[in-house]
Amino acid sequence: MHDEHNQRLGAGAVSLTLLTALLWGGTAVGNRFAVDTVPPIAVGGIRFALAAVFMLAWCRFERAPLWPAHGQWRPSLIAGVLLFLQITTFNIGIERSTASHGTLFINTFVFWVAAIEHFVTRDHRLSLRQLAGLIVAATGVVLLVLDESAAHRVSATDLTPDRATLAGDLLLLTSACLLGVKITYTRRVVRLVPPGTLTLWHDVFGVVLFAAASLMFEQFRPEAAAPQAILSLLYLGVVISGFCFAAQAWLLKRHSASLIAVFSFATPVSGVVLAVLLRGDALSPWLLIAGACVATGILLVTLPTEAAVTE
Repeated sequence: MHDEHNQRLGAGAVSLTLLTALLWGGTAVGNRFAVDTVPPIAVGGIRFALAAVFMLAWCRFERAPLWPAHGQWRPSLIAGVLLFLQITTFNIGIERSTASHGTLFINTFVFWVAAIEHFVTRDHRLSLRQLAGLIVAATGVVLLVLDESAAHRVSATDLTPDRATLAGDLLLLTSACLLGVKITYTRRVVRLVPPGTLTLWHDVFGVVLFAAASLMFEQFRPEAAAPQAILSLLYLGVVISGFCFAAQAWLLKRHSASLIAVFSFATPVSGVVLAVLLRGDALSPWLLIAGACVATGILLVTLPTEAAVTE
C-alpha cells in the first residue's frame, strides 16, 4: 500500500514531472533538426548509442545486472527489434513531415497503449471517460491528416523547407502504434528482466540494427552534419534518453504511475510550441484544434480514478 508521501505529488515532484513532460516535447523538434543533415536511420543509431552509454552507467548506479541471465536474452532482443522499427519509422516520417505533426502523432501512443490493453491483452478495461478521450484524440488526428493546408507549410522565416505529407504522417502514426506495442510488451517482460538491464540491452540490440540498416541503405558523412544536428543528437541522447529516463525512474519509485501520467498532456503542447518557435511551423487553426484534441484526450485517458489514487 502506498503511504501518504506516495499518494500525493509535492511541489518538487510536480515540477520535475512537468519538466520531463516539457523536455519530451522537444523530441520531434530535435529529430527534425537532426534529419536535416544526418540520415534518419543513422540518427536513431547515434541517439541510442548515447543512450546505451548512459544506461551502462545507470545500471552500475542502480546495481542492476549488466548481463542478461538465461531466458532474458530473447525478450531483450525482441524489445530491441521493436525499438529499431519504432524509431526508424518515426525518423523517416519526421523527415517527410513537420515537427508539430510529429509531436502530435507520436503522442497518440497513449491511446494505442489503452486500446491494446483493452481489446488485445485485456489487462485494463477502458472507462466511458477514457473512451471519450480516445474519440476526442482520434478526431484531432483525423482533422490534422485531412488538413490540406498543412501539407503546404510556409515558414515565417523561410529558413526550413518542412512540409507535411500524407506518407510522412502515416509513418508517424505507424511509429506511435509501434511505440504502444513496445510499451505494452515492456510492461510484461520487466517481470522477467530487470528494467535497467532490459533498457540497456534493448538499446544495444537497437544500435546494432540501426548500424546495419544505415550501412546498407544510407550514405552518411559525419563531416556533413550541421551544428544544429549535433546539438540535437546530444539533446536526444543525453537529455531525453538520459536525464528524462533517470527523472522518470526516480518519480516512479516514489509515486503512483497514474499520478505521473496525467501530466503527459503537457508534452504535445510543449512540442507544438517548440516547433512553431524553433522550426517556424505554421500555427494554423487546424493545428491548434488537433493539438487541443490530443492534449484533452491524453488528459481524459490518463486521469487516475479515485481507486488508483488511494490504492
